[in-house]
Amino acid sequence: MDEHSATENGVDGGVEHGDGKALRRGWTTGTCATAAARAACGALMSGAFPDPVTVTLPGGQTPAFALAWTDRGDGWAAAGVVKDAGDDPDVTHGALIRARVSRAEPGQGVVFRAGEGVGTVTRPGLPVPVGEPAINPVPRAMIRRAVEEAAALAGEAPDIVVEVSVENGEALARRTMNPRLGILGGLSILGTTGIVVPYSCAAWIASIQRGVDVARAAGLGHVAACTGDTSEKAVAARYGLPEHALLDMGDFAGGTLKYLRRNPIPRLTLCGGFAKFGKLARGLLDLHSKRGSVDLDWLADRMAELGAAPDRVAEARNANTAAQLLTIAKAAGLPLADRVAALAQRTALDVLDGAPVAVEVLVTDRQGNIVGASGWSAPQSPHSPNPR
Repeated sequence: MDEHSATENGVDGGVEHGDGKALRRGWTTGTCATAAARAACGALMSGAFPDPVTVTLPGGQTPAFALAWTDRGDGWAAAGVVKDAGDDPDVTHGALIRARVSRAEPGQGVVFRAGEGVGTVTRPGLPVPVGEPAINPVPRAMIRRAVEEAAALAGEAPDIVVEVSVENGEALARRTMNPRLGILGGLSILGTTGIVVPYSCAAWIASIQRGVDVARAAGLGHVAACTGDTSEKAVAARYGLPEHALLDMGDFAGGTLKYLRRNPIPRLTLCGGFAKFGKLARGLLDLHSKRGSVDLDWLADRMAELGAAPDRVAEARNANTAAQLLTIAKAAGLPLADRVAALAQRTALDVLDGAPVAVEVLVTDRQGNIVGASGWSAPQSPHSPNPR
């Protein structure tokens, strides 16, 4: 992680968007909760809220945050920090992250509680146990360190109850994967570095990984990784899988497959649209349009391999979209979507590299109809060539 100048207004520079503009980094919910807890501890132990309040990140950076809200009463104090996610399209950007602290029983150390808008873990497989507040290990360590620092300055033992809350957190959580992962009642308090890198999609990839972890902990033998809502509905209707067996893969086929290589589940269905899986069939693992466009010439060549007449191949090469090209193939009676599914399956098996995961690929059209399928393929031994 690069070092940058840090203030309560975010971390500047260092990241570029597609247009070359430098993007502003921001702060994780874990960092904001740590700042709020540190300020509240200061008020509880010394009678004054430090404002701005400085915290130490895992990488050693020491940003300072202005307090947006404070409150105190007999035996407790609370503070709040508004989350600034920088230029990242983060669902929690602008949310008020609050921490209320009170004294715990002697010898208990730091005790975590879920306040309003912070979820509780209800399924095994996540980084914190069932029944615990959804405050991840790194934010817990950051908050614990902040409490210990405040206690040391006041000459007190760090026996403190920290209750973290997020304003409107329960509503915001419905826009995340938390309900599917079994985190109920609100958001998770997240972060590994304390810093949000714009458009890194780290949170999405982490959600995929936690989805695999939850499925494995539940003993599921079959999961489906889908590129979007349309393909997810198609595979759910086909198999009747429970919600926690559905992985919102999005464009991150490579990240999903690599994590399953290390953390296998016996059966994997990959389900996605014809255009995106046309990229996977070519060996692309990031299916976002900015990482690679649909290659209509490549798809037309596959039509030729299936016996398409030269005029049909020429028509396909001149198609405006992958959907139009698929229509041309269908009109010619060619199983092009099946061929794309089979080649996408080959890519997936290459990435899985012999992991004990049987793979099936389903291809959908824009209406959510399954128009192509590979059939199931058992995993092969490591490093053995997949059939072409």
